[in-house]
This record gives sequence, structure tokens and C-alpha cells, in this order.
Amino acid sequence: MESLRWQVGDATVFRIADVDATAALQGLIPKFNPAAVAHASWLTPDFVDETGRLRGMVQAFLIMIAGQLIIVDPGVGNAKRRVAVPGWDNLRTDFLGRLRSAGVEPDEIDFVVNTHLHFDHVGWHTQLVDGAWQPTFRSSRYVISAGEFGYWHSKPANQIADQHAGFSDSVLPVYEAGLVDLVADDHVVTEGVQLLPTPGHTPHHVSVMIESGEQSAVITGDVMHHPCQIAYPDWGASDFDASQAQSSRTRLIQRFADSDTLILGTHFADPVAGRIRREGTTFRLIPADEL
Repeated sequence: MESLRWQVGDATVFRIADVDATAALQGLIPKFNPAAVAHASWLTPDFVDETGRLRGMVQAFLIMIAGQLIIVDPGVGNAKRRVAVPGWDNLRTDFLGRLRSAGVEPDEIDFVVNTHLHFDHVGWHTQLVDGAWQPTFRSSRYVISAGEFGYWHSKPANQIADQHAGFSDSVLPVYEAGLVDLVADDHVVTEGVQLLPTPGHTPHHVSVMIESGEQSAVITGDVMHHPCQIAYPDWGASDFDASQAQSSRTRLIQRFADSDTLILGTHFADPVAGRIRREGTTFRLIPADEL
């Protein structure tokens, strides 16, 4: 998987790939239909392939800013029992090797930030060591919305087994190790990096705002899973509160449309990043490499 990086003022952001998410995206957005893609031709071929399949990735973002190292949403993880998505059970990916290719060792990470606690965003919190789940980023503070943690800690009965497993094997071990900071949904992680409340996909979902110099970027999390939701914000994706998720998505799109803010899609296929532009009565993503 290609190494990607972007400059945001004095901050550098790297894509750390974990696993292809194309299979996971099929059927995730119930309103998706190929006919609509014909009216948003910019989606093809980068984000929708020639057969009409949504393309996507599970990937983390490494932020280097003012001497701090932050990783956002570290993937599915290895050796985790995950049955909801074909091909994701008991993975063996080179996620940490890709992190090291960016010049960073796991023990150098200062903060691990979560947009929410779904299993494909928390998996690399822990690794299996001598039969027990141990923190991967042992010198880090794991930054998690207090409300989001409380929701999953309550073991909600309407969630699938993989989500509960993700909390059990990837979140609780770092919490019990005393590495978690439970924070407000607009928490400032460090100067230039702040949580941006975008609830709906989960009760306390957040995106991540990066600001350095005169430049800015937003890591979306799952306020949108795919760029088609920029063209069609009413296309939800297995959201906890569909109406709230749509409102959060619409506000984000409208706020950053026609601005220089870089949109980094947590599940967007390559080229991953772009800027939102108005196109008549709708919106599109212009890939960063086209600007």
C-alpha cells in the first residue's frame, strides 16, 4: 500500500494503512445506488470501481506536530477474533512495520486518539503477548471521549459481538493499565489538535481537527465512511442515530466547503485526502493531488 503524507502548516500527517475495507463497505450504505454515481462522476474510478463497488480502506493517521506524535484510530489489529467482515478474522498485517517506515517506533507515540470505539478503530491499541492483551503504545495516553467509553462500558445489547469484543480486548486492557484519559468531546489533545464533536454514528463520535500556521485539516472518523456521502449526505451507514449522523455530516460538509481545509477520510480509498467544493446544489471532493 502506497505511503501517503500531507503537510498541514508545520504539521506532517502520514497515512498508516491497515487493511482493505472494500468488502466491508458493500451494503453498509443502504441508500447507495449506481445510478446516483452517474450524477457524481468524480467518484469513479478512485472511490467507486468499474463494477460499481465502493472502494475503501482501514487506515490510521500519524500526526507529527510541535514535537508531539499522535496516532488516530489504529485499525483492526492482529490476532483479533472478528467475524463480521470476511477476511478480517485473525489478521496478520504489517501495520507496525508501516508505522516504523514513517520513522516512528510504537513507544515514541505520545497520544492515541479515537474518533469512536468501533472495533476497526481500536484494534492496534493492544497486542497478544504471552496469551494476554498488552498495550501496543506503552508510553502513550489513550484519548477517548468519556461519553463514548461509558456507552460501550455499559455493554449495549443492540450491538454486534465484534463491537463488544473490540472493547474487551482492545480498550479495557489499556484502561486497566491506567493509560486512558477520558475527556470531553471537544477536548484539546495538544496545541493544534482538537476533538470536533460529530455525534450520530456512535453516541459520542468525534472527528479530529488539525491546525498549524494558516492551514488546517480534519480527520473524519466515521461521520462519513465514503466520499459518496459528500455528494449525498442523507446516505447513512449503520449509524446509532441516523438523523443525528446526517446532521453532523451535513454540518461538516457545509462548514468546510470551498475552504482550504484538507479532508482526510478515515475509510477513503487512495488518494484519501481532498477538499470539498460546491458543485451546483451538491458537493464533491477534489483530491489533494489535483489541487
